[in-house]
Amino acid sequence: MNTLKTLMTAAVATTLAVAAFSAQARDFRLGLITPQPHIWTQEAEGFAETLAERSRGEHSVSIFPAQQLGTEAQMVQQLQAGSLDMAFLTLAEISNRIPDFGALYAPFLVEDIDHAVALLHSDTAEGLLDRMPAQVGLVGVGYGMAGMRQILSREPIESAEDLSGLKVRITPFDPIRDFYAAAGAAPTPLPLPAVYDALANGQVDAIDMDYDSIRLLKFYEQAENLVISNHMIFPMVAVISGRVWAQLDGEDRELIRTAMAEHADNVMARFQEHHAAWGEDLRRQDITVTEVGPDFFADAIEKWEGVWAPKAPSLAKLRDTAAELAE
Repeated sequence: MNTLKTLMTAAVATTLAVAAFSAQARDFRLGLITPQPHIWTQEAEGFAETLAERSRGEHSVSIFPAQQLGTEAQMVQQLQAGSLDMAFLTLAEISNRIPDFGALYAPFLVEDIDHAVALLHSDTAEGLLDRMPAQVGLVGVGYGMAGMRQILSREPIESAEDLSGLKVRITPFDPIRDFYAAAGAAPTPLPLPAVYDALANGQVDAIDMDYDSIRLLKFYEQAENLVISNHMIFPMVAVISGRVWAQLDGEDRELIRTAMAEHADNVMARFQEHHAAWGEDLRRQDITVTEVGPDFFADAIEKWEGVWAPKAPSLAKLRDTAAELAE
């Protein structure tokens, strides 16, 4: 009888252990807006491989690129509800909800892409991530980026006055909208998959975009004038649903956070590594290239600062940090 009882106890214990292990094992869902060939998507897939390897197959990640799960605003809602586990998001949607993040889009905050990467690695920038759990219900584990912003247009832009009235495609968020409005343009939000056709049919006159996307998606086929300005950083943030985070034990939190942060960092490193070469590649296309600096946008910068300095208290500290890093 004792032997039978011992065997039954052992069987129950084994069943409970297996059930506990199974309860921890998860197939996470990660959404993002970029298409399959984009660096963000490639690194999201790399994160899935890393997590599966380090968890010894216990965890997996299904990747949903190209807005398969909706716009970033919709994905943020899904993350807040816990129906989406993770995402690589432009910082745009976060800045719409936490205006202080808009400080990272300050015009000419940094001098070049190396300066941008250093700033995003700074304690000042990383400290902003601490606000996300309480204010938007997300856990930010690290920054990525989409290079520096340039302007590609159907007609030449030779002076700031040439921006007047131009319909410029932007990512839909306030800091960049306010910058182009201050420059006299007509900022026009459009999802990335709609941009090529919008340029082709004249729905927009110009686009605010990074080298890689211009090159990868061949936007230069429909707009033959490139203004190289490097006027803004375009940060990405790797996030986990706060509801999902609360369900994870300490070991899984560290495992996921570390792997995800590594691949977000890889995004920055790859943009940094290839930025100059991509710029040269675009120069070799049959397009007109104009290079400008802060003086080109002087009036717009002043107006932007007037709007955003009160809304984004971290702006002054970020500018100070950027100045220190430039020394």
